[in-house]
Amino acid sequence: QVQLVESGGGWVQAGGSLRLSCAASGLPFTILSMGWFRQAPGKEREFVAAITWNGADTYYADSVKDRFTISRDNGKNTEYLQMNSLKPEDTAVYYCAAPSQYGPAFTSMTADSLNLYDYWGQGTQVTVSS
Repeated sequence: QVQLVESGGGWVQAGGSLRLSCAASGLPFTILSMGWFRQAPGKEREFVAAITWNGADTYYADSVKDRFTISRDNGKNTEYLQMNSLKPEDTAVYYCAAPSQYGPAFTSMTADSLNLYDYWGQGTQVTVSS
């Protein structure tokens, strides 16, 4: 059974930092690229960041580039999202996501597509106050 469990969300003032973690089990984490998405109230779920299986390549939404950093530890089956210089508009539920190893190819063109990802965590709330 695939499980993705996020942690690390919370409340922070604008300009602050948080680090999210996603612990994965039940899937071949070390060969899978991984992603982070977020969903604010009343809005569509949107891409935040993604990372290839070995961490060699990372991709970011323009809105978080230079502020957020995605990383992974394959020895711990865990991916991370370091979020710095947080803004009120970053307030959302953040989701960890993983594709199926049998699904479409993960490329620079597909990394931000919701349809690429088959497995989702339960989400962790991030609230940034002004």
